[in-house]
Amino acid sequence: MASGLSREDLAKLTAQGFQIETQTQGTIAPQVVRLRIPQGTSLTQARQTIQLVDVRAAADFDHFYYLDDGSETCTGAKCMATALVNWSASNAAQCGPPPLIGLIDTGIDVAHEALKGQAVEVLRRPGSHADASLQEHGTAIAALLVGRRGSPTPGLLPDAKLMAVDAFYRDGGTADRTDVMSLVTAIEALAERGVQVMNLSLSGPANAVLEKAIEAAQAKGIVIIAAAGNKGAGAEPAYPAAYPGVIAVTAVDQELNVYRRATQGAYVDLAAPGVNVWTASIQGNGVLRTGTSYAVPFVSAAAGLLLASNPDLDPKAVQARLEAHTRDLGKPGWDPTYGFGLIHTAGLCAQPTETTPVAATRTQPAALLFGDPASRMP
Repeated sequence: MASGLSREDLAKLTAQGFQIETQTQGTIAPQVVRLRIPQGTSLTQARQTIQLVDVRAAADFDHFYYLDDGSETCTGAKCMATALVNWSASNAAQCGPPPLIGLIDTGIDVAHEALKGQAVEVLRRPGSHADASLQEHGTAIAALLVGRRGSPTPGLLPDAKLMAVDAFYRDGGTADRTDVMSLVTAIEALAERGVQVMNLSLSGPANAVLEKAIEAAQAKGIVIIAAAGNKGAGAEPAYPAAYPGVIAVTAVDQELNVYRRATQGAYVDLAAPGVNVWTASIQGNGVLRTGTSYAVPFVSAAAGLLLASNPDLDPKAVQARLEAHTRDLGKPGWDPTYGFGLIHTAGLCAQPTETTPVAATRTQPAALLFGDPASRMP
């Protein structure tokens, strides 16, 4: 994968045996090109060749990214997640018209009882793949965000419009996955349609090309919220959650304990319910789901409330306001397990009383600073 190459640069590479497979439109970030490398050339050599042509270009491998869902069991009223964050449907309705929310995920069953009649638009999968994604994960996340009132799984923002991209596929594998080209194309598509909040319940390794696309989306004022990952406390940081300015969300259970498989680190910002969360299932009306994937919609919805009443807030201001509306968990102040704590939605529509961003008070111990992560994926 390469980003930021000119036509002249691409001509030089094709003269050396590279072949252009696919490319993005380049509408928000420099155009991304997927190249087939010359026979006998290693991936490392190919990357070095690209950077020799233009040292300013971003070149990286086409990493895979996976969904952050797990499994737990739970029954009864204790599984009600919205109470943990003090969510009130009536209060949410008073904040103003919710912004357009973007979702990059698997396919979605728009005919599901929770989504029937809701303002959900699913854009076609970027690229061509043989095996489509399953609709289970995308349907569950969409229902958490905009599930219909009165359905067995009502959503947090049922009046919001959801613009979704099915960016995942199977291609003979046993799990839904996506890649850098698909993600960048999806980010471009959502940015072009004017989304203000982007929900990314997925994670994978650091990637220079993807980072450029994330930065470009943030520069357009899009608030990006992503899963902290499910690789465990000692795992490498998960991306795109660990990129600067992305709001990284971890998961907690009904007793406010961190999800046992949640990735921890200096990039974690907020916690939200993510263990035994009741949401839609394509196998029936509803099911209990666990993983940092399912915590992300709670923060995406909270960001939607802020923007409904304060539409001019930029991503940094939204992040600071969300970090100020938390219940402190774990060690006092920010910590690498819970971040700033559990998101608390009461009062989010009120005007801020202070101007100093809470994020500026974060201290990251040297031992927690992350370096070059290995290519691990939840």
